[in-house]
Amino acid sequence: MSPRSGARNLLKNCARAQAGQSLLIAHEPADLGYFDGKVVGHVAREARDLGLHVRLIDVGFDAENPQLSPALLEQVEHADIVLFLARLGDQLRFCHMPEGKTIVTSFAATEELLGSGFGTGHYHAFEALKAATDRALGHAREVRLTCPRGTDVRGATQLDGADTRLKRFPLSVFAALPAARFSGRVALPGFLTGTGSKYYTPYHLSLDGPLLALFSKGRLTGFAGAPHAVAQAEAHYDHVAGKFDLDRNTVHSWHAGIHPGCGFPWTLEEHTERWGGTAFGNPRLAHFHTCGAYAPGEISWNVIDPTISLDGVPIWEDGVFQAHRLSGVAEIFSQYPDVAAMFASPDRAIGLSDRALYAEAAEV
Repeated sequence: MSPRSGARNLLKNCARAQAGQSLLIAHEPADLGYFDGKVVGHVAREARDLGLHVRLIDVGFDAENPQLSPALLEQVEHADIVLFLARLGDQLRFCHMPEGKTIVTSFAATEELLGSGFGTGHYHAFEALKAATDRALGHAREVRLTCPRGTDVRGATQLDGADTRLKRFPLSVFAALPAARFSGRVALPGFLTGTGSKYYTPYHLSLDGPLLALFSKGRLTGFAGAPHAVAQAEAHYDHVAGKFDLDRNTVHSWHAGIHPGCGFPWTLEEHTERWGGTAFGNPRLAHFHTCGAYAPGEISWNVIDPTISLDGVPIWEDGVFQAHRLSGVAEIFSQYPDVAAMFASPDRAIGLSDRALYAEAAEV
């Protein structure tokens, strides 16, 4: 584990930091249990070693009304680079940001994640991998998503180039595909969870039995499965949509993980919110943004071990990203052998028990 290498990758390769620049680290308190304080220390030390002028600001955490406060905005105006080691960065990732700044939100929330392949895998390699994936998706006539539990979704791509307003570190998903041209069913893995946009109670809902979510052309049409689980899901959607005055039945978009170094070394039960904010980068996970006519919506559907085929060619197979099947990736692997090694031996830990997942799959 090398947190210092992860911090350097973040600063040099993602933020493209240069000596003499000013860095503002916007962090949340470690006692909230999401970001650990060691990450702030590693990044601040590495930044000073690189010749950056470092300032820290505690931005706290606002579950329902995240915003750039006047105090934070003033600090941002005096920085060349702004790094969010706080959920606020994720909450604001689709919002307007001050111009002329390099603004980064980090999903490497702990020392373990920063020092793993997730944090140390060369950022430029994943920029190139994401671009290659986006190109392939944009050229496909049909995209089909399936999984061993019964997911079967298909449709046409329509990449419009829209992405987050901040740089993400690590870069771990392809550009979200609008769901308006997709239809099918999604086999849920025993729970519904939030998207990191707003926080509410219950943020994570365990389902009492197997459940399929059904949708057509970007609209939720209902649920099928265990009767009590269906009732739970319907009530949950009513609650979240009513609380925030949302378009309840919008299925906005979806994407999958592209980072084979994105392991989750805890269980989902130990760190439910951190799971939703970091584990999605693993190729074993695809997720949909639902409940709200905007990205990322407020309720996430997660697909475990997806197979994603472009015009019949599987680019993901049972949760393994077969990136070598994309044009230009051989050259990327040649230039970045550390990343090629990750693809040869991906981290399969996603905080969920395979035995429990696939026992329930048979019921679906």
